Amino acid sequence: MKNFLDTVVARPVGAFFLLAIAAFLEAFGDSLFQSGIYRSAGAERGVFFISGAVVLALYGFTVNILHWDFGKLLGVYVVLFFLVAQLLAKVRFNQAPTTPIYVGGSMIVAGGIVIAFWQG
Repeated sequence: MKNFLDTVVARPVGAFFLLAIAAFLEAFGDSLFQSGIYRSAGAERGVFFISGAVVLALYGFTVNILHWDFGKLLGVYVVLFFLVAQLLAKVRFNQAPTTPIYVGGSMIVAGGIVIAFWQG
């Protein structure tokens, strides 16, 4: 399976896809912990914590099992994480982005584009 995944990330579309999965896993795992801390009690809290730990472990496995230039791909990853986190904030917690988030987010996206496409 590892060889298959290395082949997938050797192509830009495959690397983007796996980075998007990793960003989703990290943001979703974080949101599960937030739900456990602020939006639940008792056994339900424990379920959120355990679920969050499992999802974050899957995230760690996803980004570390592969042989890729994660330093270069980090710019793309940060952009994907930001976008997924904003989507999850809206869907799970009904938190709409504010003007500072839009402005700062545009800078995050611009930085990711520079890191991903600058030849040199």
